[in-house]
Amino acid sequence: MTQIQKVEWPTLAMLAACYGIWLGAGLWLYPVAPWGALAVMAVMAGFHTSLQHEALHGHPTRNANLNELLVALPLAVAYPYRRFKALHLRHHRDESLTDPYDDPESWYVAEGDHARLPAPMRRLLAINNTFLGRLVIGPPLMVFGFLRDEVRNLIAGSRGVRRAWVHHGLGLGVLFAIVWGVMGIHPLVYVGVVAWGGMSLIAIRTYCEHRWEETPDGRTVIVEDSRILSWLFLNNNLHLVHHRLPRAPWYALPRLYRERRAQWIAANRAYVYRSYWDIVRAHALSPKDPVIHPALRRATRAIDRPASVAGGFQPSGRTPSAGPAEALPVAARPEH
Repeated sequence: MTQIQKVEWPTLAMLAACYGIWLGAGLWLYPVAPWGALAVMAVMAGFHTSLQHEALHGHPTRNANLNELLVALPLAVAYPYRRFKALHLRHHRDESLTDPYDDPESWYVAEGDHARLPAPMRRLLAINNTFLGRLVIGPPLMVFGFLRDEVRNLIAGSRGVRRAWVHHGLGLGVLFAIVWGVMGIHPLVYVGVVAWGGMSLIAIRTYCEHRWEETPDGRTVIVEDSRILSWLFLNNNLHLVHHRLPRAPWYALPRLYRERRAQWIAANRAYVYRSYWDIVRAHALSPKDPVIHPALRRATRAIDRPASVAGGFQPSGRTPSAGPAEALPVAARPEH
């Protein structure tokens, strides 16, 4: 078989369903029930980020360019696919998970950086560490931090970043030609309801995905029974399985978990929730983690370090790394 012929049909079916439901909601439901249509589109925008996550890990084909094309329409607006890919693959260096500088998706803040923040920002970050806070203010904090650092990357001329944004700009042009020109939805309404809502949906999954633990496997969660959310998250509720086997397709993760359930739970030091409802009950208004990393970066100097912002707001003034294939100049690399 050629690379393009070897495809994962369940993932292609999910892509077709995502785009079809999104289009149907905007074209036919919006004129008669606008808020219902926007809610459906928000769910599909969140679902689309799960599909983008599959694509960056090499699905549904073995051709990376074709995978990118399949998820190129940026339904959730904020993140260029190529930047998401570079930063997320860096996140998969499990030995660096939760590090405030070296993990692109860490919400922890280094102690020295936290001390320099104004009191209102420290308060916002504390609220953001509750489940409801993450859903409400997590998306704007995340996007603000990401865009701020991307501007620094563009000014620095980091390799690949400008091209990623050019591709993203073309995708946004097509998106808003459909949303505004065909569906009649104002771009600000789309961003404020659909995009924000989609990011909030994904925040349900990412809220408990990682914690600090001495062993890398102990830093990654398993949520066993997520019902319909497992479809929207493409089984990434079984997050440790994904981290250990990142090339496994989404539909294989439940079987891989069932076959070795006891070993998976032992490996992650029983960082397991029965369902997302258990997370809501435990942490709706109570932070799961401290804002300051409990073990790493206890005494940091006020210097720029690359790392990321794909997952969390990083207030230190750092510039995010463009990833293994898009390295920053040597002077901007982190000290190890």
